[in-house]
Amino acid sequence: MAIVIENMGYTPVTPFRRMVDAVLLERSIAAESSPPTGVNKWEALRELSVARLAYGLSDRDMAVLQALISFFPETLLDGDTLIVHPSNDSICARLNGMACSTMRRHLGNLVRAGVIARRDSPNGKRYARKSRDGRVVFGLDLAPLARQFAAFCDHAEAVRAARDRCKRLRETVSLMRRDLAGLAAYGLDARPDLGLWAGLIDQAARIARLLRRKLDPDALQTLQSDLAEALDLARTALEGPAKHAPSKHAAESGNMSTSDAQIEQHHQNSNKNLHVLELRSENAKAAGLDQDTAQAPDAGGGGAESPPDLGDEKLPRMPLSLVLGVCVEILAYADGPIRHWHELVQAADRVRPMMGISPSAWDEARHHMGPEEAAVSVAAMLERFAEIRSPGGYLRSLTARAADGGFSTGPMIMALLRRKAA
Repeated sequence: MAIVIENMGYTPVTPFRRMVDAVLLERSIAAESSPPTGVNKWEALRELSVARLAYGLSDRDMAVLQALISFFPETLLDGDTLIVHPSNDSICARLNGMACSTMRRHLGNLVRAGVIARRDSPNGKRYARKSRDGRVVFGLDLAPLARQFAAFCDHAEAVRAARDRCKRLRETVSLMRRDLAGLAAYGLDARPDLGLWAGLIDQAARIARLLRRKLDPDALQTLQSDLAEALDLARTALEGPAKHAPSKHAAESGNMSTSDAQIEQHHQNSNKNLHVLELRSENAKAAGLDQDTAQAPDAGGGGAESPPDLGDEKLPRMPLSLVLGVCVEILAYADGPIRHWHELVQAADRVRPMMGISPSAWDEARHHMGPEEAAVSVAAMLERFAEIRSPGGYLRSLTARAADGGFSTGPMIMALLRRKAA
């Protein structure tokens, strides 16, 4: 049944006992344009909810609008007149008992925003009555909601794009902050002679505190610029010694190995025990024994000489957290969270058969590099597994360089850091 208004089709413009301003008159003229067609009322509400800040509306304003829309019986806002006429008490009831004065205030916000329009009766009441020409309805007009649907969609898309940009920018800043903290912690250990690491660590901690807040895109952009400068400074400081190194092997070592005397002694001891270690390891695998048990010295002290105790001097000169932050694939092969170096060694021992690394190659790496450095090498190789043709041969080449004192895992980790940051 068509909904019409009496008095020769006249549509009232001025509200009952309310002031008229230029904005209201402009919107009244716009309301006389062609009627809207086929706009889904819930879709219009959803798009306006996203774009509400552009219209100066709050979430409670949108709640009142949702209640008004619920009084319209059809799903599509279509036709000449889209007027609902609920009483204030009915509206408050659908708003879970919102105070009438509060509801009227939010209703006024919707009218000022041009989302709805008032079609007041001569006495200001909202009602509908039958007439010979159809129905006479006075109340709140939803036609502006349908007419502005395209504008709502444009504003909502702009809001979503801004949110996505802010989210991506926040993720970028978070990753850069994590890299800065890792590089600073590594630099403090590898190059304690430089005095910049404490400042970089403080900067990373300060930015971590800032990221707990809701920052606008401008603030995030400023943080990104500051972090880019700090990362360039840290990388320059860490790469500086490598640029002046006499050879590639020496550059990769990064002055992180032990002294020449220690390297020579370790190399000699490893040569004496290499054959015995290979036999014990592979025989133990065949017998189903634990590898560490097979490598243990004889109880009576006879047989071949046991491998030397490498001690703390062979531990990687970088934080375990930095290694795990870069080599994330190794975490899937651990029994649980990796908190100590020996747990990383166990995870590397578990994954190396899947990578095609033989027991003898693994044992050579452990005894020339140290178990921890060998585990870091395997973890770094796992990150680039698709690019390595022969992981076993690659590990043996690294082991040969380590036996000559020309290898350290530090440059491998730094290369992965730069790769992930690119």
